[in-house]
Amino acid sequence: MAEDIIIAAPKLTAAIEAIVAKGGSNAREAKLVAENLVEANLKGHDSHGVGMIPRYIQSLVEGGLALNQAPRIELDTGPLVRLDGQAGYGQVIGHDTMNIAIERARKHGLSAVGLHHSHHIGRIGAWAEMAVAAGLVSMHFVNVVSRPIVAAWGGGDGRFGTNPICIGVPRKGADPIVLDFATSRIAQGKTRVAHNKGAKLPPGTIIDNEGRPTVDPRFTVIPPFGAIMTFGEHKGFGLALIAELLGGALTGGATMRKAYDGSMKGVYNGMLTIVIDPERLGTSNHFQSEIDAFTGWLTSGPVAEGFDKVRLAGEPEREWKAKRLKDGIPVDQTTWADILASAGKVGLSAAEVERIAGIAG
Repeated sequence: MAEDIIIAAPKLTAAIEAIVAKGGSNAREAKLVAENLVEANLKGHDSHGVGMIPRYIQSLVEGGLALNQAPRIELDTGPLVRLDGQAGYGQVIGHDTMNIAIERARKHGLSAVGLHHSHHIGRIGAWAEMAVAAGLVSMHFVNVVSRPIVAAWGGGDGRFGTNPICIGVPRKGADPIVLDFATSRIAQGKTRVAHNKGAKLPPGTIIDNEGRPTVDPRFTVIPPFGAIMTFGEHKGFGLALIAELLGGALTGGATMRKAYDGSMKGVYNGMLTIVIDPERLGTSNHFQSEIDAFTGWLTSGPVAEGFDKVRLAGEPEREWKAKRLKDGIPVDQTTWADILASAGKVGLSAAEVERIAGIAG
């Protein structure tokens, strides 16, 4: 297996920004997309990092991704807002959506923002991190409209997407709690990463095109397609169902309801975001003291065999970021080759991308 390429975060960001800009994005869009993707890599979620660029560029070339868009307000009652993402880069649409949700929660104490028809909005934890940075609690329910890749509990083929759910909780004087998970056993991007690296998946993660258990990630990457299983059996399936209905239907968007026929030219997300201001609820001081007391209780107990400590949601990502800021971000050879090929589709040479990334020719 070929060794990964190690790239410093600032240089990788600059390289991705150059590709996105060459595709026609304005400076703000190119910067937001690149920073969001590299941040996902920094936090250990390579599935949502720069490896998405080939898919984005292909969608751009095929007309499924619209450049330089902003969320369009379809309904605005103050605390309730409905937005059309207009098939724009999700890194921009998600960022602007959260600015609206945060502003309305500060004004009204509570906001509920429904977003539909955004192109792939990436790592949902990024949007919770915006809310907790403002001292707000946020909840996110997301659906995915693309090739159905996850099987229903008891089903033998793909019927919906990875449908993530995310919750962010701010802490005064301490790192926030950010719970961000796909309702599938693993994110779809992680199967792509495994396939590119020539690795197998853990047993019980996916099924093949005939509904049989397999560890070969190709069944989620290339035809004939199988499907990923939900986590937690019927419980994960139930959460996926709710994410589909709240993120897709309630926001005014589409739900998944047809087999993949190759006609869809992008990955589209709907997201229901609920933001609460603890100050306006009148429980901020109590909330924070209880958070401190409970998390202190959680982490003060004995450590189980095979673990070095009890970690709270969001802590592993911060540990990954500290390590990768120091050591650089690993990108496997297949993913890097795909990124260079995507750059060529928008007229940027591989040599120029590697120069910007600081990779010796």
